[in-house]
Amino acid sequence: MRVNERADDTASERLGVSSITRDGSERRREGVHVARIASAFAAFLAALLVFWVGLPLLAPAYLVLSLIALQEFTAMVALRGIRLRKRSLWVAAVLTLPASLPASYPGMQPLAVGVSWRELLLGLFALYLIGLEIAAPRRDSLNTIVYSLFAYLYIPWLFGYVLTLRYTPNGVLGLWYLTLPMLAIVASDVGAYAIGSWLGRRKLAPLISPNKTVEGSLGGLILSVLVVAAATFLLERLAHLHVDLYDGLLFSLLVGSAAQLGDLFESLVKRWVGVKDAGIFLPGQGGVLDRIDSTLIAVPVTYYFVTLVILR
Repeated sequence: MRVNERADDTASERLGVSSITRDGSERRREGVHVARIASAFAAFLAALLVFWVGLPLLAPAYLVLSLIALQEFTAMVALRGIRLRKRSLWVAAVLTLPASLPASYPGMQPLAVGVSWRELLLGLFALYLIGLEIAAPRRDSLNTIVYSLFAYLYIPWLFGYVLTLRYTPNGVLGLWYLTLPMLAIVASDVGAYAIGSWLGRRKLAPLISPNKTVEGSLGGLILSVLVVAAATFLLERLAHLHVDLYDGLLFSLLVGSAAQLGDLFESLVKRWVGVKDAGIFLPGQGGVLDRIDSTLIAVPVTYYFVTLVILR
């Protein structure tokens, strides 16, 4: 009897320990969920303040985030033995700031018909990289040119569309046009994370990002459509920002999809170099590049949609 009692007590203790362990792990997961969502909303509110103030805050924010993201990308590709022209990238990122301002910005003069300062800078930077490697050739010179040019295109050049969109077609409407993709990005991120954690079963891209699910992707897309639709409805009445119903629906789908595409592409880069996060910047969010990956694709898509469809 005593042996049985001791066995029962041991079994009960094991059950109690396992129950406590499960409860603790569930609480930790809930804490991670809360921290991730809270960080996303905090970043969104900070971005809104920067967008509202305009260039005095937008310019330093662009430079800081671009330079940190370039440093993260440089460190990641270094794990694959690839050397980048880091200082040249930093200089190019600084020059991209004024080159990204549209002709509608006060005092900004267009370069020529059909050619922007941004395009000129891209071409000059490519020629500069080629010239550097020809002057001092190495066995990895071609890799250095290709990956340095890609790093410039991917981070400061695409990120510069935030500046362009902020003042397209002017400083008033541009603020709202820039707010819409940021709403879509946050909604897509939160919706995909929440729905994926709750209902996720089928893997979306298991070889790139094993934690992303089809259900989460659809949830993020649906939430981004709903949020952008509600925002355009309010902005039409408060700021007289008119967006056609079908244009608004197409815009929501495009931007939500672009945000997820940007996230998946950065996951592809991280998978290639063998890291989980690009860096450490926000709790539950990883590095700067992890935070702006969706913006790098969604904002340029928004800019071209606004200029080619809404403002046509």
